[in-house]
Amino acid sequence: MAHAAPRTRGMIEQARTTDVFDARTHRMARVVLPVLTALVYGFWAAANRRYGGPITGWNLLFGFLTALVFAALFITLLTVGPKLRRGVHALAWAAFAGCAVGFLFSQSNGSIYRSVAVGVGIMAGVFLIMFYRYYTQEDAEGHRLE
Repeated sequence: MAHAAPRTRGMIEQARTTDVFDARTHRMARVVLPVLTALVYGFWAAANRRYGGPITGWNLLFGFLTALVFAALFITLLTVGPKLRRGVHALAWAAFAGCAVGFLFSQSNGSIYRSVAVGVGIMAGVFLIMFYRYYTQEDAEGHRLE
């Protein structure tokens, strides 16, 4: 025997996404994740700069200052970025990623031209990915599509 499908009154119901964590966890993650990422980035930059030599106080200071600047820029971009239009928002993330990777590469004693080339390559890739993401997930004013 066949059963009739339930009627939705002419509208298709959209599936809602599940939110595993509560709002407090999301607020904490907006600070904790950039700080942890910055610490890893600072350690990486300091390790590149010492070229396998001994760890010195100046090397530790360089790592922590690098991590501090990285965290400040990352948190600023997370805060200001959603208020930007999608093209500028994608460009901001691309510039951040390109500069970060180019700086890391420059600390490993590579030439400045190669550091710039690596940074620009990363910047182009990140721009394409982020612009596609924002173009498909937001309207022209930057409001999320739902």
